[in-house]
Amino acid sequence: MYFQVKTRIEAEKMLQKVFGHEKLYDEQWQTIDRILKGERILLIEKTGFGKSLCYQFPAIWFSGITVIFSPLIALMRDQVAYLKSKGISAACINSGNDPATNGAILEEAKQGKIKILYIAPERQENQEWIEAVRAMNLSMIVIDEAHCISVWGHDFRPAFRRIINIINLLPPGFPVLATTATATARVADDIIKQIGGNVRLIRGNLIRENFNLAVIEVASEDAKLAWMAEFLALQKGKTGIAYTGTRAYTELYALWLQKNGFSVIHYNAGLDDETRKGVEKGLKENRFQCVVSTNALGMGIDKPDIRFIVHTQMPASLIHYYQEIGRAGRDGQPCRIVLLYHPQDKELPLSFIKNSRPPREFYDRVIDVLKKEPLGEREVIRKSNLTQTHVRVVLHDLVDQDIAKEAVYDRKKVYEIVYGAMSLNTETFQILREFKIRELEKMIEYAEAKQGGMKYLCEYLGDPASLCNDDCLRRPYQPRDEWRKKVQEFRENHFPVLDVQSSRTKLVNGVAASDYGFSDICSVIRKCKYQNHCDFPERLVVQTLKAYRTWFIDEEFDIILYAPPSESGDLVKNFAATLAGRIGIPISHGLKRQKDTSPQRVFQNGFLKKENVSDAFKYVHPDYIKGKKILLVDDIFDSGATIKEIGKLLSTLGAAKIAPLTIAKTAGRDMKT
Repeated sequence: MYFQVKTRIEAEKMLQKVFGHEKLYDEQWQTIDRILKGERILLIEKTGFGKSLCYQFPAIWFSGITVIFSPLIALMRDQVAYLKSKGISAACINSGNDPATNGAILEEAKQGKIKILYIAPERQENQEWIEAVRAMNLSMIVIDEAHCISVWGHDFRPAFRRIINIINLLPPGFPVLATTATATARVADDIIKQIGGNVRLIRGNLIRENFNLAVIEVASEDAKLAWMAEFLALQKGKTGIAYTGTRAYTELYALWLQKNGFSVIHYNAGLDDETRKGVEKGLKENRFQCVVSTNALGMGIDKPDIRFIVHTQMPASLIHYYQEIGRAGRDGQPCRIVLLYHPQDKELPLSFIKNSRPPREFYDRVIDVLKKEPLGEREVIRKSNLTQTHVRVVLHDLVDQDIAKEAVYDRKKVYEIVYGAMSLNTETFQILREFKIRELEKMIEYAEAKQGGMKYLCEYLGDPASLCNDDCLRRPYQPRDEWRKKVQEFRENHFPVLDVQSSRTKLVNGVAASDYGFSDICSVIRKCKYQNHCDFPERLVVQTLKAYRTWFIDEEFDIILYAPPSESGDLVKNFAATLAGRIGIPISHGLKRQKDTSPQRVFQNGFLKKENVSDAFKYVHPDYIKGKKILLVDDIFDSGATIKEIGKLLSTLGAAKIAPLTIAKTAGRDMKT
């Protein structure tokens, strides 16, 4: 049952009573009025406008439940807490909850005990959800961050497409609201086309008058580190976010700033849920001056007084950029928006774009394994030797082109081949890749633009801006000598932690002498292992010894062991022997492979890396290990599967402690599997 509020005055009286707000913006009232009439709306408004009120307010008028599909777990948590404080029954279903909690929420939703339900789009694949939604008394569907529904959007997610399956079943006059802060005309048209029906577009003014934008041109990554430290020193009493391009860089920047006395913490999607919650809470409570994060942080964070946003790496598009800087200054007060720019920065987003669709060979691999039998996602990962990310993209594309289909066998979702289907069409992939490259070129134009940045952004997003109050001209930065020296010293003493500690083994966390990608370490290791077939040079020995003496200063070890290589001959053996001689710890050559294994680098996912080395090692004199404290040496730490397998073996033989020491640590591959 839907209602038509007769007047705006009547609506604002209810607004004040329930939510404590005096007035509605014109676009808010226009949206709410049309939703209550049962219309379908696409609302494009800047961050901080109050888009959530446009569905929360009408939801309380409806007799049934309003379901909001959102990718933002942090927003779900904040909004549910806010709604409950207003006496409105609300809940959220997401991966951060345990299964029992999600199940209980679904039961309450079916019984009509919940007025507003937030759910992650990925949960639609859950059979329990599919059955529950049929039993709900639905009154409205909301698609938050609706740009995720479009392949032309900056954050396309296949799970959003499944929302359309529900919308297609809705009767005429059933209200649907799609909201986003970032949609070009092309993305808006795509969203409208997918939602279907008579969709009305409401687009507001995107300009943020309280933003002061700047682009700082730097000559190196070291200069970025120096600039960040100088900048934070001037931001006393203010909090903000610094965005980096990779998870590894969140840790690097946070550590650098911590060592210079700043209250900083890192955040990325690789952290466990409790840690992420703690960082989010600490940011909102101003316990950190700055959070260094990938773009995993910010979307949905309910903190109106973020005073600065710094990008240490250029985003892939202007839409990405506008979305991410939109987290700042939601209280309307002035804030600083800074992009640190070096022309070579385009290489990282360009590599992401070029690899956004897997090569044709990967599609053929998945098709081949599915032709043999229907498989679930995890089985496809195992049998195809692909990462979880690649498999998900491939499966989505195969389903989208009707080459494969989803099915449920014994309550388990599987994928199976559609026999007689057309061949894979890769032309659309190339069109999309070229489109994203053009988007990146626009981002580069912004970084090098002579006109004001906010004007440039809004014009690009389809909102011609008449105002421009920023200083967005390229300004060069050269660090002072004192900061150059500090950065150099930091580089030479930055030793990444090898996180392998487990209650099931005697493994403890160890250390690497360097990050694989932060210097020329990777090229040196590659040349020694695969090209020149020579021992590692003296400087790697010196750097590794420095890491050892820094990390294990109070530790004593009985012996040094080294990981038996699968392809590099005596390279690691000779390196370990050199270390043993310098440290003065006996080396043992008793750790051997007892079965043939492939080099770990040929495997694309954690499942196969673990299987490759499972039960692969032995120690020739098992009794010798009992009670020993062991320093375990290897050249590269990637997934950690080899170290963990050796640690398991040595623990069963009675080792008292096993601590890993490696030359380098990689950023890791797809470890979500």
